[in-house]
Amino acid sequence: MTAHLTPIRWCDDDSLELLDQRWLPSRRETLRIDTAEAAAEAITAMVVRGAPAIGITAAYGVVLAARQATGPEWPARLDAAMTRLGASRPTAINLFWALERMRAVITAHRHADAPPVERLLETARDIQRQDLADCLAMGAYGAELLAREAPKAVMTHCNTGALATGGHGTALGVIRTAWDRGLITHVHANETRPWLQGARLTAWELAEERIPVTLAVDSAASLLLAQGKIGWLIVGADRVTANGDVANKIGTFALAVQARHFGVKVMVVAPTSTFDASLASGDDIPIETRESRELTHQGERVVAPDGIDIYNPVFDVTPAGLIDVIVSEKGVIESPDRNSLAAWLDASDPGGFA
Repeated sequence: MTAHLTPIRWCDDDSLELLDQRWLPSRRETLRIDTAEAAAEAITAMVVRGAPAIGITAAYGVVLAARQATGPEWPARLDAAMTRLGASRPTAINLFWALERMRAVITAHRHADAPPVERLLETARDIQRQDLADCLAMGAYGAELLAREAPKAVMTHCNTGALATGGHGTALGVIRTAWDRGLITHVHANETRPWLQGARLTAWELAEERIPVTLAVDSAASLLLAQGKIGWLIVGADRVTANGDVANKIGTFALAVQARHFGVKVMVVAPTSTFDASLASGDDIPIETRESRELTHQGERVVAPDGIDIYNPVFDVTPAGLIDVIVSEKGVIESPDRNSLAAWLDASDPGGFA
């Protein structure tokens, strides 16, 4: 596990410290957060990213709001803070799952004279601790799948490692565990435009742990998959709908289509906090789009014509039919569809899921 990577840390002075991922890998800088508004801005600005990490950060943002809320109007102030945090990145369901955990604490204490700061802080810490435990469990389940066949290389997209979670990672957590057990031979990381999370973050995490990695331009994926040396495409998720469709970083859908063509299996790794039974299919997932400058500029250099139309979605939706297996902290769902997902989730968690 990447013990030296602590992207989210609650400090003794009751502030939140975030590793500013916008600067990696060139330098490590931390950002001190002391208001819920600053936490929301950090999520939107990609200081912290990755669905589980977004949820953890939002939970601590509620704690910051509670520390500053006084008087009989404190519940309304916390409600406003959670609304602002919920608007920071709308596709990641973990964000709303974490906020609902915090809202339950607030509701239980709504008639108190002051907000339950310590109880909220313990809940946020529990969300962070549980995410790490979930990542380790997913790593073990995913590695067991890879152990069914001879070791081969794997491909991954975006960043799903310790930087995106409470530690270890989801898809990258499977890769870490599998490498430790001698179940994979190499990792191919796609650069993941336009924010280059694969280049800046995934390649960096793997290099830090001396796991052999090759970084490739996104559009080279089909060439690599065609060589027959890659056994699995392993990716994370920002939302899984009731029929098994998966929202993940833009480019995942295309990769899954290519993987199916070349006979490469697709593994989605996501905690049950990423599952959203309220949405029937991927058609219902809100897809975040970002500003045009991310495509028209490289730093201060202009790389596109002035005034051109820009389409910059952050996520796409991979249909369940292109996914071989979904791995969660509670086990494995093979050939996911509406029926298999419902049956598996009922068996593993009779209380339902997010």
